[in-house]
Order: sequence, then structure tokens, then C-alpha cells
Amino acid sequence: MDASSPGSIREALEGTGYLADEDLATVVYLAHGMQRPLLLEGEPGTGKTALAEALAEIEGVPLIRLQCYEGIDASQALYDWDFPRQILHLRTLEAATKAGELDASEAEKSLFDERFLLARPVLQALRHAPAVLLVDEVDRADDEFEAFLLEVLSSWSVSIPELGTVTAATPPTVVLTSNRTRELHDALKRRCLYHWIDHPGLAREVAIVRTRLPEVSEQLAEQVAGAVQRLRDEELLKPPGVAETLDWARALHRLGTDELDLESAARTLGAVVKYREDTDRVKLALDRMLQT
Repeated sequence: MDASSPGSIREALEGTGYLADEDLATVVYLAHGMQRPLLLEGEPGTGKTALAEALAEIEGVPLIRLQCYEGIDASQALYDWDFPRQILHLRTLEAATKAGELDASEAEKSLFDERFLLARPVLQALRHAPAVLLVDEVDRADDEFEAFLLEVLSSWSVSIPELGTVTAATPPTVVLTSNRTRELHDALKRRCLYHWIDHPGLAREVAIVRTRLPEVSEQLAEQVAGAVQRLRDEELLKPPGVAETLDWARALHRLGTDELDLESAARTLGAVVKYREDTDRVKLALDRMLQT
């Protein structure tokens, strides 16, 4: 990847179909050069996860994803032991020990051999760097998990009592995303470079549709992006993001629609509306839009 300037980063991202504005390209450039994690906040569907995928593509490295959820703990992010295989191994060892071929201390030590280790995303990223580690929806995790992440991101290492310390030879590129369902702690934010990703303007959203879905006509792309832009001003439980714009344009194209009208919009609302309560509001809004 050519990371010599924000402009080169922007061009590289465009090559994957991800259209970043100058501010986002700049913070990605700085995070790469300073080897700092990148914390992205914004509404769902604004391209936070897609950025990590694009970075993995342009760097030519694996994307390792850690999906956060309520109750996740360090072991689910780091490692676990393959207990079924350990039990089978233990039975074999018991037979060998009874025959006097192996002493008990050696048998116990072999239970925690590398071959029984199940590496979870954080450990995988440290061991197999360079890689892109995506910590998705970190705001869903609790305070204790945030503290664990802060420790790992500060030292790029973890300790496995049975095997020792694992330190990344090359720090992975780390992207953390948050939908801001709760505020993250200042300590974690200080460790990262921060960027808020907002919904794109009309021109950039049309460009995103045309780039990601070149089979969609320019007219349909403009109509769908324009409709979504106006729907975001409605009082919806879940305003549509760029992901919904792409899904809607793809659905309309698949139905052979070249122009957005009320009938085709009503038939494809499932691509843009995710709550029953929003359906009637969207239908009324579309009726106003398409009749003006």
C-alpha cells in the first residue's frame, strides 16, 4: 500500500470501491504512520466496518474480526483450550503412565501444548501480524472488556500462563467501531485516533452507488440516493444508512426498474426500512417526494 500521503490512501481506498473524504483519508494516514488504533463512531450503515475491509484489501493482509456483544470477556477475545481433544489426549496419557512410560508431571505439561490452543481474534492478530484487527461495535461490550482492550493496545502483547507472553512482531492495524449506544471511556479514546463518520452528502452517495453498483443506471442511482437523503430527515426509528441505499438500488435493479416510482418503491421497502413502525412514515414520505 502506498501510504506516502492522505491522497495516496484515498486513491488506494477508491480502488477497492470505498470512497473516503479528505478528513477520513487523513486520519487513516495518521493512524497508519503513527501505528495507532483508529476509533470510528457514527450511525449504523455509514461504512465503518467497510473501511476495515478496504484497509485489509489494500494492505494485502488478513482481516480478523472480533464482534463485540454484551457479556463478552477476555477469554472469548484471546484464547481457549480445546477440552475435547485434551480429554482424549489425557486418556492416552493415563494408559502410558500406568505402563510406566511417562511420569505424571510430563503428562500434565503436555495437556497445555500449542496444538490444543484455540486462538481467538485478538491473539490471532498478534501472532499473525501484519493483519487488520476489526473490533466491531465495541460499545456493546462492558467496562472490563474495554480495560482489557486498552492493555492489549498499549503493549501489543498478551500473557498465556501455560505458554508465556505473545508479542506482535509487527503491530496490527486496529480499527474499532462504535454506534455510540453508550459512551466509551476516555482512556480508550486517548489510545486511539478518533473520527466520526457521518452520512455522505448527495453527490458522494451517488458516487458510492455508481462505484459499488456500476450496473445501476445513473438516473436510478441519483433517485435512490436522493430519496434516502430525504428519508434521513424523517423521524424514523432507524434512518437508512449507505448500506440500505446500496441494497435498495440493487433490489430495484434486480426487478428491472430503471426509474424510481411509488409502486417499485413500495415493493422494495424491505431493503430500506427495518422497523414496522417506520413503514407508514416512509410510504407517506415517498408519496410526497415522488409526486413533487
